[in-house]
Amino acid sequence: MPRKQRADARSNRDRVVAAAREAFATAGLEVPMREVARRAGIGVATLYRHFPTRAELVTTVLVERVEACGVQMRHALDDPDPWRALSGMVLAFADRQIHDQALNEALLGSSDAGSAFQEERREQIRALNVLVARARAAGRLRDGIDADDVRAGLLAVAALGRLPPTARAPVINRLADLLLAGIRRS
Repeated sequence: MPRKQRADARSNRDRVVAAAREAFATAGLEVPMREVARRAGIGVATLYRHFPTRAELVTTVLVERVEACGVQMRHALDDPDPWRALSGMVLAFADRQIHDQALNEALLGSSDAGSAFQEERREQIRALNVLVARARAAGRLRDGIDADDVRAGLLAVAALGRLPPTARAPVINRLADLLLAGIRRS
């Protein structure tokens, strides 16, 4: 039978995950472990007792973020309005580029952390293909627009995720609006 974790140990672990989530989202995956411990209000040794490696901490934080992306995509697939579903996903993707540097690095960059989520990435691609096909079948997309065009636009949006925080939101939001205006049938 697994040993039950003490309440203070659970609390410390939860604080580490919350601090790492915030630190990774704002500054990326290379935030020093010492900084995560400081933000959590614990010592570095306590952090390493819960997460012996950076990879374990990164994966723990990213699992919940990737799951949230999957839930969001399933809601889009359930939306009966094809344009609302597709445009909502484009806008949600843009929002993640603004607010979640860790997820961007893991899933869109060359980070080793992303390798744990290859299947989820493939599921997202398949779902985006469905959303684009539904919008095209409903006559909501300009002639000739396909999933590759939408993906190219999303990659352009993602490329802006490295902008300084003060410039990131207005530029990414503008590009997302331009992407949607460019693919939508007038």
